[in-house]
Amino acid sequence: MAKPKSGAKKATPAGKTGAKSAAKKDKSARLDLIKNASKRVATSTTKVVKAVAESVAKGVKGSSKKAAVETAPDKEKVVEKDKAVEKEKAADKAPSKKSAAKPAPAAKSATAKQAAAPAAKTPAGTKGASGKGSKSSAPAVPAVEKPKPRATKLPPPGEPLTKREMEQLLTAGEGRGVMGEGSLKGRLVVLNEMPNLVVVGRDKRELTFLLQGPDQEVLPAYVNHKVSVSGMIRKTTNHGGVVDVRKYSAKKPEAEVVEAPPADTEPRLRYLSPGEVSMVTAAGMGAGIKGFAAVRGNLEMNGEEFILVVSNGGTRQQVSFLIEGKAAVKSLRKNVGHTLQVMGVVDKLSGWGGRIIAENVEPRPSEARAVSRDEMEMVHIEGEVPTSVDVRLNHGLTVRLPEQPGFTWAIEPTAAKRVGLREANFEPVPSGGPATREFFFTPRNPGTFEVEFFLAKALTPGLVDRSFKINVTVKP
Repeated sequence: MAKPKSGAKKATPAGKTGAKSAAKKDKSARLDLIKNASKRVATSTTKVVKAVAESVAKGVKGSSKKAAVETAPDKEKVVEKDKAVEKEKAADKAPSKKSAAKPAPAAKSATAKQAAAPAAKTPAGTKGASGKGSKSSAPAVPAVEKPKPRATKLPPPGEPLTKREMEQLLTAGEGRGVMGEGSLKGRLVVLNEMPNLVVVGRDKRELTFLLQGPDQEVLPAYVNHKVSVSGMIRKTTNHGGVVDVRKYSAKKPEAEVVEAPPADTEPRLRYLSPGEVSMVTAAGMGAGIKGFAAVRGNLEMNGEEFILVVSNGGTRQQVSFLIEGKAAVKSLRKNVGHTLQVMGVVDKLSGWGGRIIAENVEPRPSEARAVSRDEMEMVHIEGEVPTSVDVRLNHGLTVRLPEQPGFTWAIEPTAAKRVGLREANFEPVPSGGPATREFFFTPRNPGTFEVEFFLAKALTPGLVDRSFKINVTVKP
């Protein structure tokens, strides 16, 4: 058989040409099917992306501007993803051998990426909208509180508490670690949803005991009742402890009767007892006592007012009363410097004096001077002159100072005792000039002493206007 020439076409059998055309048709049909499937997948993915983008846009409109700014990059990313999807669709439509050979895996990977993109972006968008106060977010579910553990089992009976242990148990600040069988009475309160017994201790301070046992669920019903419990008592701290309740009894608190306020009537005055009279005349005591009494003292004047000095004259613990009432007349001036007994209503306003509404005034003979000035070597100081003086032992020293209305001169009680103050005499001037006060000392101990004189306000010796000092050297 002769070979065909080089330029002639090679003859093909009829059977082979039919097979090739059938294979081409089958391949083109497969390509059309794959293209149609990829179109449907791309269309559905695009719809999903658009729906997610619309929901994100609605959430951004309801949120604040800041949320809109934060979610804007997310929208741009979604648009970029849409563009990428369209490019992939165009690439799928273009005929190529590679895409024809492996169309299904490419479509699957594209759909997987497109579906994952909105799924990843959706929480960010919702977070941006709900994180800024959007009401569309789901309400937070409150956490369920776990029930607190409760002790329902009772320990075995222990030894009863002794009297000494009960004293320690009921004393605030003591007795930690004491335990035993006993009973307590007090008021039931609920602290942290647990029943507690508030017990008044020995020094009127409150102690708190936690009540445990099978009745722990029932006891809160008796809040503010008077409850008596018995069982195992343990003082775990200095101010409370735990009681394992075996028995208890509760009593309803009695209703408090509100008494009507009494009518505004002045309290009836009464006669003061001898003890109250002694408190009235004592320094720093009896403030607030008021009643009928007879008081004895030396009469002095403070300006135009009469004052009765009842104790500690001339010192900063002097107790004096202002005389008022019908008996405080000008005729009392002749008795200044003498002893008087005044009867009337005594009202002690402070620890250093008050006032007397006098009804009767009776002169009394002056007491004899305890120390005679005869045959004494006297040293005299006149006026407010800070100086130093020498005084012989058991001899005299006098200091005379001018008085001022509303004020009086005084020295400290300790200095008066150290230097030996005997008298503090108020001396009025007949011509109506300023009165003077004379301090008379008889030193009993040798040495050098500093004596300070205070010009204090009358009836309140704590208020001092001015002062000055003198140095006294006592020689044997």
